[in-house]
Amino acid sequence: MSPTFSSLQFRNYRLWFAGALVANIGTWMQRVAQDWLVLTQLSDESGVAVGITTALQFAPVLVLSPWAGLLADRVDRRKLLMATQFAQGVLAAGLGLLVMSGDAHLWQVYLFALTLGCVTAIDGPVRQTFVAELVPPAKLSNAVGLNSASFNAARLIGPGVAGLLIAAVGTGWVFLINAATFAATIFALTAMRTADLRPMPTVVRAKGQLREGIAYVRGRSDILVIMVVVGVVSTFGLNFQLTSAMMARTVFDRGAGEYGILGSVLAIGSLTGALLAARRERPRVRLVIGSAFGFGIATGVMALMPTYPSYVVACIPVGLASLTMMTAANSTIQMTTDPAVRGRVMALYMMVFLGATPIGSPIVGWIGQAFGPRWAIGIGSITALLVATGAALWARWKWDVRVRYSVRTRPHLEVVSPRADAAARLGAQEAADQQAAA
Repeated sequence: MSPTFSSLQFRNYRLWFAGALVANIGTWMQRVAQDWLVLTQLSDESGVAVGITTALQFAPVLVLSPWAGLLADRVDRRKLLMATQFAQGVLAAGLGLLVMSGDAHLWQVYLFALTLGCVTAIDGPVRQTFVAELVPPAKLSNAVGLNSASFNAARLIGPGVAGLLIAAVGTGWVFLINAATFAATIFALTAMRTADLRPMPTVVRAKGQLREGIAYVRGRSDILVIMVVVGVVSTFGLNFQLTSAMMARTVFDRGAGEYGILGSVLAIGSLTGALLAARRERPRVRLVIGSAFGFGIATGVMALMPTYPSYVVACIPVGLASLTMMTAANSTIQMTTDPAVRGRVMALYMMVFLGATPIGSPIVGWIGQAFGPRWAIGIGSITALLVATGAALWARWKWDVRVRYSVRTRPHLEVVSPRADAAARLGAQEAADQQAAA
């Protein structure tokens, strides 16, 4: 089997991959339908209203993630995932029925977005850590990369399908179809062979466990750098649903179908990045910083594109850079974190990654409404370049980073950071020892 897809040799992971792919397609369909519903039917094409909807969906991550991480470290992760998937399906069905009744109001969509955010805040850390139970430790990076490939393959399909369905039958049916897709994940979880799972250590309820997770992160400068870079880029740059809707509607005067196409094309680059990540055995912090810098350049170019076709093409490198950054960050943290605190550490990461959206979306929406959608994208470009440059300078000073270039040998360009690599190796060794003991 190709190294890119090596994790698929494990039956439990194959089930998870297939079920997640179906559910992710539905999720992307709902995201597009929800934003389009708010933008075109429930508000006067208000970018702020779309930003508030997105913010409400991700705001619970800021509050609930630490406790969700504790749950991920304490309970049966498979059973918890069944519960969260069922709840998300029920909420999608409820919103679909409300829209189809013809009596949907903006405040009701806000309420559904907030409730869904509470569920996904619990789902996130356990979903991120559960993959470690499906494959051996040596395949974890590959499995994380394939998870991203599944998510972005769905992103390639979902927005385009949603755009066509919105135009053909309306947004209500999109929500109902999404509700049905969660059955695929629940079936996959129930069909797994529990004897083949590789359970991570669970912790007994005790005082100070949240502080323990925070202290662990504070002691790992490599994880802190990742969280800062990803947090800033996520806050101001990863608002594609909002910025694409505004560009399609107000700049290029296009409809739902063209808006959906933007999400699908963006996913072409993301899917490419995910497949490349699946081949990478050991991602590093430097890849997170470098891809964040590349993201800043790519989004700056995208913001300047004068026509809809050129804007579509510019979406591809943006998707590649953003996915490379996110997958490298996720894999690096998971592979180098002690399994006993992995749920809490990933919860803190998810809080930074997704929790930044409630802060960034309304700001980016206001910038788009006040100064134009191109500036809404441009602010993401500027902040990504600044944080990547700052992280690189800090790493050079703190970790003694050295850059080597040679014409005769491969790789021609080599970035060496002995102190950061030593910290990551120590974390990875501790993680491997804990996994072996379990």
